[in-house]
Amino acid sequence: MRRETLINTVLTLGLLAVPLAAWAMDEPYTITLATKVVILALAGVGLNLALGLGGLVSLGHAMFFGIGGYAAGILASHAQSYDPIMEWPFLIEGTQSMPVIWLLAIVVSALVALATGALSLRTSGVYFIMITLAFGQMFYYFTISWPAYGGEDGLSIYVRDRFPGLNTLDPMHFFGLCFALLMLGLFIVARISRSGFGLALNAARQNEARVRAVGIEPYRLRLIAFVISGAITGLAGALYADLNRFVSPVMFSWQTSGEIMIFVILGGVARLFGPVAGAALFIILEEVLGGVSDYWHIYLGALLLIVVLFARGGLIGLLAGRNGGGGHD
Repeated sequence: MRRETLINTVLTLGLLAVPLAAWAMDEPYTITLATKVVILALAGVGLNLALGLGGLVSLGHAMFFGIGGYAAGILASHAQSYDPIMEWPFLIEGTQSMPVIWLLAIVVSALVALATGALSLRTSGVYFIMITLAFGQMFYYFTISWPAYGGEDGLSIYVRDRFPGLNTLDPMHFFGLCFALLMLGLFIVARISRSGFGLALNAARQNEARVRAVGIEPYRLRLIAFVISGAITGLAGALYADLNRFVSPVMFSWQTSGEIMIFVILGGVARLFGPVAGAALFIILEEVLGGVSDYWHIYLGALLLIVVLFARGGLIGLLAGRNGGGGHD
């Protein structure tokens, strides 16, 4: 077994062991923290597909995270008030069914990714970064000025949405649901990275001219990756809304985009479980250092600087070594 595969297995078992131990000791807060790690890791998995495999440094992925969150919030709020979202020309009612909400979050996020990516991907480098940031800020200020759904104060979801056969108000049930979706997201990304499409996308990241020379258009590859990436991050946003039972414009902010990117960098860019390790480390630091100082982000910044300078493969790259496979420096 390769060292990185062993590390990934340990991470998976650890993610399961922590909430199970917390459930045995009747500590629901720890289960909630583990669920938060899983959801944020899923958002990082989405970004890692674009960043790690496609080399697309996006500062606008909070846009998809927020879209997923507001999809859940808006549908749930209309279901609670029994007020339809739209009556003409079609009757569209709210719902608290998680599968329906997830489907809408994925579809809307993918469509927005298609529209924004079609424009953003005509640029590269710092211009791409700034355009994705601009799109994200557009959505941020739009939701602030959207009084129908709380504006700057956000929107509360009073009852957690439902999933057939599960009690989603039970922290352990909800964790299991989110964990299953994370595993599914990781499986999809792993299959993509090993497919012909993934190999071509990775080749376009390394040498765009050679890919064009064999008749493959890098723009199309990157656009497809960007759409899939946005859809996965949108699903994570819907789960995050249900975790907190609250959505706000902060989900669209550039700080949220930065945090999602931090998960990927800390764990290891292009490492399959990099976002999982990064999200776990981030939440641990937030809990431990947040109790020591309100300025704990200073320590996080120092750690991030160390990773960038001395461990460019991230935490997993550092533990797996250069022969661990799965990433690039």
